[in-house]
Amino acid sequence: MSVDSKSTSIDRNAKIVLTGAAGLVGQNLIVEMKAQGYRRIVAIDKHEYNLGILERLHGDVETILADLAEPGAWTDTFADAACVIQSHAQITGKFPAEFMRNNIDATRRVLDAARTHRVPYLVHISSSVVNSVANDDYTNTKKAQETLVVESGLRHCILRPTLMFGWFDPKHLGWLARFMAKTPVFPIPGDGRYMRQPLYERDFCRCIVKCVETRPDGARYDICGDTRIDYIDIIRAIKRVKRLHTLILPIPFGLFRWLLRVYALFSGKPPFTASQLDALSAGDEFHGVDTQAAFGVQQTPFEVAVAESYCDPRYGAIVLRR
Repeated sequence: MSVDSKSTSIDRNAKIVLTGAAGLVGQNLIVEMKAQGYRRIVAIDKHEYNLGILERLHGDVETILADLAEPGAWTDTFADAACVIQSHAQITGKFPAEFMRNNIDATRRVLDAARTHRVPYLVHISSSVVNSVANDDYTNTKKAQETLVVESGLRHCILRPTLMFGWFDPKHLGWLARFMAKTPVFPIPGDGRYMRQPLYERDFCRCIVKCVETRPDGARYDICGDTRIDYIDIIRAIKRVKRLHTLILPIPFGLFRWLLRVYALFSGKPPFTASQLDALSAGDEFHGVDTQAAFGVQQTPFEVAVAESYCDPRYGAIVLRR
């Protein structure tokens, strides 16, 4: 299903409410929306430090510090909103309750607020994991979250991105890039031949904006990076663009997994968990829409996107907290 560029109906001065606004998607999306002329964005997030970054970068954006899993005055901001973009999510965590609270309980409250204030459209940011063979708390709660959206009665579309990277990234490729810059040796699990389809955040945000404008009803879009690339080649690309001399060292898969488990014992928020390692090696291959045909978005070449992400003088050094 493609969106019709001629069907744009939203006023760029209309109110857009963005949940999870201080996260990776939200921070990048606000940059993109402002570049496209949107002027009335309400940004809601519970992470005080990351919301502070957003406020410093965008003093003209209304920010609200709130936990969406709790009732509060934040629901009043949905009044007169032209669209809600739902991007809050619990992606990593050590306990199932964290995923239930942030992916399920918070979503129920957001959908209730949208119905109460008769918001005409909702863009839901899901994940490619709903199509995955993985069986973990993140995957299972993201599937349940989609069901809540579909059954909400709201006019909506659902976007399912694969692994994303870009400005502000505190984990994934961003963490790997920073770790590589600090260590003389970079360990790789096994032979590193685990195919990935990383999606550049700025390209994904352009797809979101197109959905805000065209409002496809009930559509679900699987969105992948155009480039299919092995994990070890991602690491090599980061090494090239950052001009590093780090030694890339493969180590046995089982040993790597054990080291992650040990590290998790001493870290409240490990950047890479054993369950994510299992997902990395699960053999998933995702098939997404042609973003050029569906949204008019031609994806940025992978190595160019990596260079923009981690060498950009404006945002390349800004890192969110987890």
